[in-house]
Amino acid sequence: MPLRSLVLLVVLLARPAAGQATGATVSGVVHDSIARQPLAGATIQLVTDSLSTFIRTAVSDSLGRFALGDVPSGRYKLGFLHPLLDSLGVDAPLVEVRVRDRQSMRADLAIPSPARIRAAICGPKPDLDSSSVLVGVVRDARGGNPASGVTVTGEWLELTFTTRGVGRRIPRLVATTGDNGWFAMCNVPSAGTLALRASRGADSTDLLEVPLSSNGFVRSDLYLGPARETAAAQTTGGVSGARDVRLSGTVIAAAGGSPLPGAQVSITSDAQTRTNERGEWTLVDPPGGTRMLEVRAVGYYPERRPVNVVPGAPPVRVALSTFRAVLDTVRITAARVRGRDIRGFVDRSRSGVGHYLAEEDIARRRPLVTSDLFRTVPGLMVERAAFGDTRITMRGSAGGGCEPSFYLDGQHMRNLTAADIDDWVRPHEIAGVEVYAGAGIPGEFNQGMSGCGAIVIWTK
Repeated sequence: MPLRSLVLLVVLLARPAAGQATGATVSGVVHDSIARQPLAGATIQLVTDSLSTFIRTAVSDSLGRFALGDVPSGRYKLGFLHPLLDSLGVDAPLVEVRVRDRQSMRADLAIPSPARIRAAICGPKPDLDSSSVLVGVVRDARGGNPASGVTVTGEWLELTFTTRGVGRRIPRLVATTGDNGWFAMCNVPSAGTLALRASRGADSTDLLEVPLSSNGFVRSDLYLGPARETAAAQTTGGVSGARDVRLSGTVIAAAGGSPLPGAQVSITSDAQTRTNERGEWTLVDPPGGTRMLEVRAVGYYPERRPVNVVPGAPPVRVALSTFRAVLDTVRITAARVRGRDIRGFVDRSRSGVGHYLAEEDIARRRPLVTSDLFRTVPGLMVERAAFGDTRITMRGSAGGGCEPSFYLDGQHMRNLTAADIDDWVRPHEIAGVEVYAGAGIPGEFNQGMSGCGAIVIWTK
């Protein structure tokens, strides 16, 4: 055999076969330490120890797994990118990897723990400090771009019990988004509900109810949009009219998973619908941005949750629990006591003072819950307060809003919210309602001396 052919044969035998790896495999799992689950869709990158040369890349699968093959011997830095990191305002820590020969190795990655993120944003946490941190990114609902200069306000209700009674305070925190839309609030409570709103000019979110977490960390990404689309924008072919945003979903019973037809689904009074026989619903061109979705069905506990009304929003699945499932652990046995006879309702309705709803009036309005009745009475408003409660207010004599006194079967009830009334009495249990404002309040319904008005509910 000629010498040249022999040399060529040796070279070919020395080369690795096609597809054969010449280096090690670096594999692992990316964890979401906040949600305590694997992180899918993370982009993993392996670079040289000096961070100057890019070597390998991979994307984690649905179980957070990744594998980087054919890695030469050497020292490297391993890290990952994910939109969640941008939302949290943190960078994933780099892991040092040392590859020797072709020995495969494992290197897991993770988003920093809630405690580490809180410390990085708000500083060290004293031992007795139970506060949390809330972070998020605000984006424009019409394009998805980060929104800078947005004012984000958070409020919550604090109750203080003393020998003098119950004190009520509403603390407030305010943050402003940076160029990347990111914001953070320190010293947020670690339990309860936070009332959160983002606004910039005419654009805003709804007043959102954000559940707080005991682990000291809360994340809430928001979308900013106009509360109501103008008719001009819808008809001139502008951005608003052309977007044709639809929000859809299904409503089912939590027990059994059967669809709930006829359930009321709403974002505002102008954007509402009912589910079909399959429990499906669709809202066409609702107000864009992060809104509070409310779902109600007769015999079921209402559900309220924040939703993002943006192009391509995923379907919303809501499972409603029955009142019995929610309240079954509370059992009260008592005889009904009426402070006044219902016949007085008929006599007072003939006086011409006040507003009256008889049993047939209530049936004609078909309310899902009792507070729905007051949305149809002139001078009454059902409004969401800053700390998340829904209050029933009345137009006072001075022109502003005030909270009337409530009477149930003649008994004075103090500090009732709309949710309290919905829990106390169902629409089908009501025999009549009396509404009085200002100086027209009968003496027997002026015990509260609120100077505002009175709402009297009589049950069957």
